[in-house]
Formats: sequence, structure tokens, C-alpha cells
Amino acid sequence: MQTTWQQPETGERKAGSAAPFPFARMEKKRDALDRLDLRFRWGRYGIRVLHCHLASFEPGHVIASHKHSEFEFHFIPKGKGSVRIGDDLHELREGLFYLTGPDVVHEQRSDEADPMYELCLHCEFVPLEADTDNGWGDSLEAAEAEECIRVLREMPAVPAFDRYHAMGCFLDAYRAWEEQPIGFYATLKQTIVQILLRAARVHASPGNGGNIPERDMKDHRFRLATQFIEDNESRPITLEDVAERVRVSPRQLQRIFRSEGGTSFRDWVEHVRLQRIREELLGTDRPIEEIALDHGYANPNYLYPVFKRKFGMTPAAYRRLHGTGRPRSASERAGNERS
Repeated sequence: MQTTWQQPETGERKAGSAAPFPFARMEKKRDALDRLDLRFRWGRYGIRVLHCHLASFEPGHVIASHKHSEFEFHFIPKGKGSVRIGDDLHELREGLFYLTGPDVVHEQRSDEADPMYELCLHCEFVPLEADTDNGWGDSLEAAEAEECIRVLREMPAVPAFDRYHAMGCFLDAYRAWEEQPIGFYATLKQTIVQILLRAARVHASPGNGGNIPERDMKDHRFRLATQFIEDNESRPITLEDVAERVRVSPRQLQRIFRSEGGTSFRDWVEHVRLQRIREELLGTDRPIEEIALDHGYANPNYLYPVFKRKFGMTPAAYRRLHGTGRPRSASERAGNERS
């Protein structure tokens, strides 16, 4: 679950109305996430997290002019100050963030009278060899990662409001470190990816999200219906029950079975049950009446004509002919005598 934290649209507050600082818990162990060797694959990139922490700066503190080979995200959850990026000086206040990409020279200063806090994510994007798409969404994820990193590379080095609440993801990551839940690594990966995506959305063009392919709904509903029948063939099954499960009318579901399965709903249910019964006849010595009751035939006598119509013989004859206790042919007996 992502933390919801609404930053103010301005840095002004009424005098004496000090607001709680939601990131105070991260001060308990500021380097907790920095100590983790966190790296993961996202699409065709390896993401290596170098720093992920909360920092605080006394009034008037200056971080001297410097640059990095990687990407560094600077989010301001409290306080105010300024940043010089190249020749341009920008105001910093609560709710703003800026990104400094590779070789972007910057110098940051907190206000002379007001301490400033910063949530920092410093990470490296390493191009990797493309994986073969296996049909489970890898190509979609790769396209999204590619677009996100393209936007980040082209993002102007100027402060902007954290409109998509990326700051809350820092708190999610820290809480995961505190709790060490099942899926700790996956949780941290998701929070870092969310910071990247939410930062990129601030400058991304609308409608650049790509598309998830749409299903053929007739085929999808047919698959859902047939799987439900497979899972529940031992129970009473009606057309109305299955139609409700796949959220269509009984009449529409009947048409789906005709178009996608080439048969009627009733014949499909009967086919599934008879296949299960046939398997039990060959693999067990259970009485035929018990097998019939376990596969939806409340009246075992009804099974006999249905089975004979399908397989050309009664269940007992089928078991004698094909089961493990069937009479051996002359060639089988001769082969057994030779062995």
C-alpha cells in the first residue's frame, strides 16, 4: 500500500500552526536504506540504488558545487532554501523536487533562518541486454521503463511540485525496512520504481503511457467458463450459474460456446464429466455407481446410456477392455513368457 501524503501547494503556514512532520520516523536511522545493496532489473535497465535517505541541513548550510555520474532526485518535505544549477538560481520550499542528471553541476543552500530537509534518491541506470518477451507483460514493462528513463534524461533541471506524491514512497520504503515483511525486496523495488515514475509524470506529455492490449472478450469468457466447469464438474452446474460467474446472460454464454467451442454448453459439461469418469474407470477399481455420483450424475443409471453414446460401450465394458485388469492379447502373453 502506498502512503498518501498531500504536500501543500505553498510553503506558507499560519503562525503557531506547526504541522506534524510525517517523515520524522526516518530520522531514527537515516542510513537504514543506504546500507542495503539494492539493485534490480526494470525492463532493459539495471537500477542500482546508491543512496535513499532523509537528510537535514542547519540554517545557512551550503552543499558546495558538485556533480555526479548518476541521477540524483532531491525532494524537499520541509523547510526552504535555494539551489544553483549551472548559472540559474532557484528557490526551494516544501513540496518541491528537482532532478540532477549526469554531469549537472549544482550547489544547494538552506535558508539562513530555517533548516531544510531533503529526501534523496541517488541511483544509476545500467543498460542491459534485452530479454525475450515471454508473454507475461515483459515487453510492456520494458516499454514503460524505456519511456520513463527517456523522460528523466530529458527532464529540465528546475524545481517542480511533487504533484504525484513521490515523497510518500520514501516512507513506504522505510516502513518496509522496519517491518521486514514477506516480499521485502519486491516492496523496495516497487517503491523505487514508483518514485521514478511519479517524478517523470510531472514532465511527461499526457497520453504517453502506452497501451495494454485488449482481450478478445468472447475467447476470454469462454476460457473462464470452461475452467469453471473443469474445476466444478463434480457439482451441479447450470448454464445460469456459469453465466453469472463470467458476467454475461445465459443466452449470450450459450452463443459463446457455439462460436468458440463449436458445441452447446450442456454437451461441453457432459464431455468434461465423461473424460473424468473414463480416467477413473481406467485408473481405479471403484464401483461405477460411486464414480458416477462423484462426477455430477445424481442418478447413476443415467450415466450408462450417456457413456455408451459417447464411447460405444457401457462403463463396465470399457473398463474390461481398456483397464489394467483387461484380458491380455496373445502377443502380450507371448512377450511376457519370453521375458
